[in-house]
Amino acid sequence: MRQLTLKYPLAMDMNPTSFIAESYRSLRTNIEFSSFDHDLKTIAVTSASPLEGKTTTAVNMATAFAQAGENVVLIDANFRKPTIHSIFNKDNRGGLSNIIAKQYSVHEMVQETPIDNLSLITSGPVPPNPSEMLSSRYFTEMLDELKVNYSIVVIDTPPALIVTDAQVVAAQCDGVILVVNAGKAKREAVVKVKEHLEHARARLLGVVLNNAKRNKRNKQENFYYENRA
Repeated sequence: MRQLTLKYPLAMDMNPTSFIAESYRSLRTNIEFSSFDHDLKTIAVTSASPLEGKTTTAVNMATAFAQAGENVVLIDANFRKPTIHSIFNKDNRGGLSNIIAKQYSVHEMVQETPIDNLSLITSGPVPPNPSEMLSSRYFTEMLDELKVNYSIVVIDTPPALIVTDAQVVAAQCDGVILVVNAGKAKREAVVKVKEHLEHARARLLGVVLNNAKRNKRNKQENFYYENRA
C-alpha cells in the first residue's frame, strides 16, 4: 500500500469514505457545474478571519480534483503565515516568492506530493512586500504558464479582512471560494469580505460553511457548500 509522508492526515486521502471526504467531493462537483459556461482553471480560497478552515479546505479541495483525474497544482500564497509546506512535509526554502522575483523558474519550484496528480508550490521565503508581489505582472505570468500545464490551479490566500492579498489574488483568478466558520464568524465580517471581493471584481463561486449544525442533536458537520455563482 502507498505510504504517505504527510505530517497531518487529509480526510480526502486517509478516510475517503467519511462524510467530510464526501463533502469535499460535493464541493468539487458543485464547482464543476458552476463552470459549465465559464473557463474555470484558477481558484482562490480565502476566509474573513484566521482559523476558519481555509487552508484545510484548499488542500482537501485540491486533493478531490486530483483524485478525479485532474492535473492539479496547489499554491501557498499566504506569505503572512504559510503552512501548506508543513502539511506535506516539504522544504520551503524556495517557492512562490522566488518565482515572482524571477530567481527561479516555475518548473524549478514545483514539488511533487504523495498524492497522485497533485503538485505543490510552497510560499518560499517571506517577502517584505507580499501584496505588491502578488499584484505584479510576474504573478500573472506565472498563472498563465500554470494554466497551460495544469487543468486546475488552487491558491490558498491569507484571510481577506486582515490584508489585501486575498483580494489581489482573487481578482486574477477565475473564481474564489469563501470559507466561513459557523461557530466563529460574525455576519458583519462575512458581508464585509464579500463586498471587498466584489469590489475587486472577483467572481465568488460559493461559500464553504464549517462547523454547521447538522441535526437536532447539534452534531457538527465540517463542511457545507452554498453556490453563489
